[in-house]
This record gives sequence, C-alpha cells and structure tokens, in this order.
Amino acid sequence: MAYDQVKIARRKAVGAKQTLKAVVKGTARIVFIARDADERVTRDILRECAERRVPAEIVDSMAALGRACGIQVGAAACAIIVE
Repeated sequence: MAYDQVKIARRKAVGAKQTLKAVVKGTARIVFIARDADERVTRDILRECAERRVPAEIVDSMAALGRACGIQVGAAACAIIVE
C-alpha cells in the first residue's frame, strides 16, 4: 500500500535530506522511512515529523522504497509533497 502511494504520487521528495527539507518547509503530506535505514539518518526526520504532526510510516526496505520512487538505488526516506 505505501509503495503504491509513492509510485502514483505526482510530486515527491526522495532521500533523507530532501525529505527533511520538505517536512521543515511544511510541504510534506506523508513521509515514508525505510526500516533498514541507519537511525542516524532518519532520527531528525522522525523528530521533525512528530513536532510538525506529519504522518510518518515505516516501510520494509531501502531498496523497495528506492524502486517505488523510480530510482536505481535504495532510499532511506521519501515524502509525498502537497500539490
């Protein structure tokens, strides 16, 4: 289900840095975090999501999240952007 949302999203931020920027900026509607991503990479994203009340969902793997985002490498996080 989560991967389907990412695949069909028209606008998204891919990667930890871009996802964090989207959350801080207030444009992230929902955030997906890979379970196997390094905690040091995802900690700030999860904290900002909690503070700004942006829903964050944990998904199985970086590889699957990367594929859903349309990239050839794994992604630690991605956000669906408000249109």
